[in-house]
Amino acid sequence: MEKKARGVKMEQKGVEKLFEDFLKSDSIFTDKKSLQMQYTPQNIPHREEQINQIAQILAPCLRLEKPSNLFLYGKTGTGKTLSITHTTNKIKELAIKNKIPINILYLNCKIKKIADTEYRLIAQISRDLGHEIPPTGLPTDEVYKTLYNILETNSQMLILILDEIDELIKKTGDEILYNLTMKNSQVSIIGISNDISFTNNLDPRVKSSLSEEEMVFPPYNALQLMDIIKVRVKSAFKEDTIQEGVIEKCSAYAAREHGDARRALELMRVAGELAQRENSTKVSLEHLDKAEEKIEREKILDIIMYQPKQSQAVLYTILTIHKNNRACPISTGEVYDLYQKICSKINLRVLTQRRVSDIIQELDMLGIITAKVIYKGRYGRCREIYISLQDTLLPRIDEILHKDLDLK
Repeated sequence: MEKKARGVKMEQKGVEKLFEDFLKSDSIFTDKKSLQMQYTPQNIPHREEQINQIAQILAPCLRLEKPSNLFLYGKTGTGKTLSITHTTNKIKELAIKNKIPINILYLNCKIKKIADTEYRLIAQISRDLGHEIPPTGLPTDEVYKTLYNILETNSQMLILILDEIDELIKKTGDEILYNLTMKNSQVSIIGISNDISFTNNLDPRVKSSLSEEEMVFPPYNALQLMDIIKVRVKSAFKEDTIQEGVIEKCSAYAAREHGDARRALELMRVAGELAQRENSTKVSLEHLDKAEEKIEREKILDIIMYQPKQSQAVLYTILTIHKNNRACPISTGEVYDLYQKICSKINLRVLTQRRVSDIIQELDMLGIITAKVIYKGRYGRCREIYISLQDTLLPRIDEILHKDLDLK
């Protein structure tokens, strides 16, 4: 017992020394925030055209005239959120300076307990405007009435930025857009989405009430990414701490990922953190490669975490079969048999075998599994399923699936 206590004490001392050494050591960073997603720089390279267009569309709000609803589309990391934040920050500055009653609210619709029901979203908007609403309990019509009263009483113009707006529509339906825009002329919606076709599925009545303008943000190419990284690196790192070739390789990595600037900046940040942990005075190509590998692992975990319950149930089934027999490929028949039992155990509706087969194909497209179609002549065809994940990730994935599926 004494020996164990002594061991714990030494371990604690080791941690204290680690922290003390960290405080004494020099950092290669000057302002790490420059590489973070929430950071809005003064100048945004290669998005001047889009920013000017957004400014022209939103300018009428400065005269308290309702601007057009605006929808921004483009893949992740193409500057949609950054461009709208930059432009609306300028509007806020002018509104404060000239005492114009404009409110600009930003909500990410992917965040749970904010935008997973119509009630919660409207209640959150009202709270952000200074009026407390209970988390539940009131009729939804009453919550809308409260919001309209706030806007009318204070004669306010509200520009509502809904990031990942397609997620909101999936959860609540499209009636919310009709209620916000048709019933109140003081609310202007800016929707941001990675899905360029999502408005095609809106009710024609809702689409008509929106009368929105649309903008598509193209992916950055490797040279544009290099410009962006150089600007951010200059403010994030000390001089001469980036090895030659690192920025070029980082931009090539991100260009391969559909021109994702967010990923490029995340790569530089993680590479810098890895270099610092090794007490290195420079970020090397090796640090960048390690950062790429680390981010890739974390991306897979995020994808699995945000999958619908049915997809998680199918994946859990495949992983369970793999765990019991790693040597053999897994057949779709095996998966469906065990999937039905798992659904029964966790009270989940059993999908048809065809739909489960579609989910297997989706998991294959995400790179989580590999599903090869094998032709068996007159016996038809079947899929052989293999796990595409590193073994080191499996315990963490198992943990995520157990929690999300409420498995005992």
